[in-house]
Amino acid sequence: MSEKLEKGLEGVLVAESELSYVDGEAGRLIYRGYDIEDLTRNASYEEVLYLLWYGHLPDQSELESFASMMSEERSVDDEILEIVSKLAAQDEKPMNVLRTAVSMLSAYDSDKSSYDPNDEEAILRKGRRLAAKFPTIIAAYNRFREGQDLIEPRKDLDHAENFLYLLNGEEPDDVIAETFDMALVLHADHGFNASTFSALATASTLSDVHSAVTSAVGTLGGALHGGANQDVMRMLKEVDEVDQDSVEWVETGLKEGRRIPGFGHRVYRVKDPRAKILSQESENLSEAAGDAKWFEMSVAIEEYMTEHTAFAPNVDFYSASMYSQMGIPIDLYTPIFAMSRVGGWVAHVSEYLDDNRLIRPRARYVGPKDVEFVPLEER
Repeated sequence: MSEKLEKGLEGVLVAESELSYVDGEAGRLIYRGYDIEDLTRNASYEEVLYLLWYGHLPDQSELESFASMMSEERSVDDEILEIVSKLAAQDEKPMNVLRTAVSMLSAYDSDKSSYDPNDEEAILRKGRRLAAKFPTIIAAYNRFREGQDLIEPRKDLDHAENFLYLLNGEEPDDVIAETFDMALVLHADHGFNASTFSALATASTLSDVHSAVTSAVGTLGGALHGGANQDVMRMLKEVDEVDQDSVEWVETGLKEGRRIPGFGHRVYRVKDPRAKILSQESENLSEAAGDAKWFEMSVAIEEYMTEHTAFAPNVDFYSASMYSQMGIPIDLYTPIFAMSRVGGWVAHVSEYLDDNRLIRPRARYVGPKDVEFVPLEER
């Protein structure tokens, strides 16, 4: 048994997967053989979910059936919404609310009577219901805290359109809906990241899908995993509020040893391929809105960082300004990440359980040995 220590499991292979391939040196992301650029430009989020879960892109009939089943599962039980409302009133963080609601969903799932880790179809049915309900929960939380009436999901809208409708109370225009759908596709999976690994560690014990996804939501809520795009937007707003040139702000920050959010990645050594796509979409949104402030600030920062540091932008850097152009509150950026990534979590759980082995890493013991025990009365 190897005694080599790999902090954070850096570079350690723990399983094989057919779902996504991340080439950090070349800056490529592939879902089941398809380049992310092709999928983002040509496939909807529903198509990508189908690809991740069933291994192939759906034909027209398969897509219509799958999308219809997804839309039928969007409603959330009143008891869960009541808890979401109470937590919103207490100003609970949105990712904590989502984590609690996901855990509660298991009690209302139609497959709750039994759990068979070998029943792939049951796992994917649960996954479909989870994916369908995430937008409803996130939008409900935001409307509750804003004192607005709850909006019922619509079956005639696709996944991206329905969320934006639930959030804002009106159908999004085509440009915003298409761009948001692309963002969901880009975030759907990314290898064995921290939240995916968390889901797999839970599932490997033969715990249920809801527990695995709850673990993943909790993991994604950490600042080192899911919160970077929120930090990016807060940075842009801070620069704007102090009325300082963005490049000067970044230059000063680097001299003071501050980390510039949205740059660097544990895997990519070049520009994140998802950032390449989102930068173009952020520009398109800015042009459509007639307000390019955030985009122009982002470009200036990227150009400076590329010239003066070894760090390239990651997916979070341009998703921040893009979501801002859509009018989405900053603290919902990470829940939206979860709304997309739940598709990848479920896909990995289903795949891993097909050849399950309990995940049980070791730690190198560095504490004392042979300590003499002292009876309580003598301590």
